[in-house]
Amino acid sequence: MNEPLRELIEFLKIPSVSAKEEHKPDIQKAADWLVERLRRAGFSAEAVPTAGHPIVYAEKIVGEERPTVLVYGHYDVQPAEPLELWKTPPFEPTIRDGKLYARGASDDKGQVFAHVAAVSQLGGELPVNVKFVIEGEEEVGSSNLVPFVEANRERLAADAVLVSDSPMFAPGLPTLTYGLRGLTYMEARLRGLGRDVHSGAYGGAVPNAAHAAAWMISQLKDPMGWVRIPGFYDDVEPISPAEREMWSKLPFDEAEYAAEVGARSTAGEPGYGILERRWARPTFDVNGIGSGYQGEGSKTVIAAEAFFKFSMRLVPNQDPGKIADLTEAYLRKIVPEGYELEVLRYHGGQPVLVPTDSSPMQAAAAALSRAWGRETVFTREGGSIPIVYDFMRVLGAPVVLMGFGLESDNLHAPNEKIDLINFEKGIEASKNFFRLLPQYVGKGK
Repeated sequence: MNEPLRELIEFLKIPSVSAKEEHKPDIQKAADWLVERLRRAGFSAEAVPTAGHPIVYAEKIVGEERPTVLVYGHYDVQPAEPLELWKTPPFEPTIRDGKLYARGASDDKGQVFAHVAAVSQLGGELPVNVKFVIEGEEEVGSSNLVPFVEANRERLAADAVLVSDSPMFAPGLPTLTYGLRGLTYMEARLRGLGRDVHSGAYGGAVPNAAHAAAWMISQLKDPMGWVRIPGFYDDVEPISPAEREMWSKLPFDEAEYAAEVGARSTAGEPGYGILERRWARPTFDVNGIGSGYQGEGSKTVIAAEAFFKFSMRLVPNQDPGKIADLTEAYLRKIVPEGYELEVLRYHGGQPVLVPTDSSPMQAAAAALSRAWGRETVFTREGGSIPIVYDFMRVLGAPVVLMGFGLESDNLHAPNEKIDLINFEKGIEASKNFFRLLPQYVGKGK
């Protein structure tokens, strides 16, 4: 086993679950582990305290005349539940068939550690200045990261921001992501009674919160996939013919895509292909719903309360705040009479389009092509990385979204993994990027 893989396994053993208070010591342990590892690579490094979990900051300046790269990633991970669906324990990293299985293997410990390994291997031959910002709250909304970036604008100044928290389009196909969807996440809570009541004594005579929640959900999206919230599509930027043409050349099989997740068929807006729906169209999806008796057997009860949580993925020109306002107004308009409605707003993020012709993006394309021996493709991504917008807004630096994972890595699900070849090629591509960047940005030739 080579040293980078051994170290990644050590890193993955730390259960740094940011969503659970019981793992707060593990979060600190993961931050301290990174600090120690970056110091061994010749960086000045510290775990910066925040109101939540610490942010690891490190830097190595090799020359003021050299380009500077700011590498972003996160060391926190999603909860591992349901544990019974893991073939091997989530925090006991296991190699099977050329893949490393563990929570955080791809999201994002494996991807960010590829850059740590790269700068370590370059050692004294590192040709650029490198700064790391590795946070511990990405999986819970990154509430302390933007204030940190805004307060450290000069300290974080860079010629490029390198982010590896995204997938390759297909195995063996080097990929640069140039678009991310935004996000608005909300919850609706309904109360129709002061307490749960007997369905025989009260059925047919009092409000049923479960029925009301189900009806409201049905009014938010039609059977064809069209979101019914008034004004939802007003600011959506159309897909350009050039993008449609570029995406049509990608090696995509709709049947394989559906089979990968066990879907009997695909779904979504008519008139758009799967890639268009995933990358360039907004969505509304219920993420959780609950009411009434959930235990074994029967209990004849009418629930006093019900809730449903939902997310909306947004595309360029859609504003998360405006969408939240439109959604709440519509919910209050359609809530049935006799129910108290509470609308909660959680985290969100702006959609992003990154210019593909920037010097750092072109350097990254060359770096990936050298590592994989194939031409790099450009794609959008359906997920969200909210800090990317803020890096662009605050630092004014071009962002490079250079991912080494795959859609099949089971992010946020049991049996998360990273292909070992992708981890190894990721290290190689990272080193290539650091070597090539001075040639593309015109510094340090």
